[in-house]
Amino acid sequence: MNRSRPSTQGVDLIVRGLRKSFVGQEVLKGIDFAVRPGEIFVIMGPSGSGKSVLLKHLIGLETPDAGEILVNGDHISKPETAAKYRMALVFQSGALLNSLTVGENVGLYLAEHQLKSPEEIERIVGEKLADVGLNDVLHKMPSELSGGMKKRAAIARALVIDPQLILYDEPTSELDPVSAVVIGNEILDLQRRIGVTSIVVSHDRDLAFGVADRIAVIGEGRILTIGTPEEVKNFQDPLVQSFLNADFHREK
Repeated sequence: MNRSRPSTQGVDLIVRGLRKSFVGQEVLKGIDFAVRPGEIFVIMGPSGSGKSVLLKHLIGLETPDAGEILVNGDHISKPETAAKYRMALVFQSGALLNSLTVGENVGLYLAEHQLKSPEEIERIVGEKLADVGLNDVLHKMPSELSGGMKKRAAIARALVIDPQLILYDEPTSELDPVSAVVIGNEILDLQRRIGVTSIVVSHDRDLAFGVADRIAVIGEGRILTIGTPEEVKNFQDPLVQSFLNADFHREK
């Protein structure tokens, strides 16, 4: 995966003291981290570590019991914050609607909110699909796309609002290694071209070390370490090392 530095248009995001419990069980136990403008920040950890709950807070689907999330200093929970900043989510499954063409899926937000004319929407959609290497799928149905193409179409859908912050939920899940590298390179290319701030939630170690400027490893509801890929690899904590080095062991 190729790296180069962006000209930044992204926002910063700060999480302070985030706590969340469900039925008396504390899932997030005081989460703190800061994401810099234009940075690719990966949150990784094993299943059950709190990644999904944390992501739901970052996109406003959950309200914390304590703590706060700030975008450029503004509380993310306030309606005016959502109106002020352009933020997009790339769903784990791609979440394309099977009843719509790929082009209709990508342009859905613009069409539903009547933000552009139909002709302008088609032009924008075509540009964003081309940006992710999908030049001939405008009129195809999602069922005609491979898993990797669906993920790229989902990224194109996020791009139609010219986002300042993109959140990716397990962007390489269910993909073969070649398709996973393609998605990783798309994330890097967006940083290079538009300087968008990217938060990637994933358990994919290859993706994390391939694209991240910094990585936060979460375990048992806490941030175990934050650092560059090299710093995280060398962080001598048993939970971190067991996750990073998990592998099969065949008896000889």
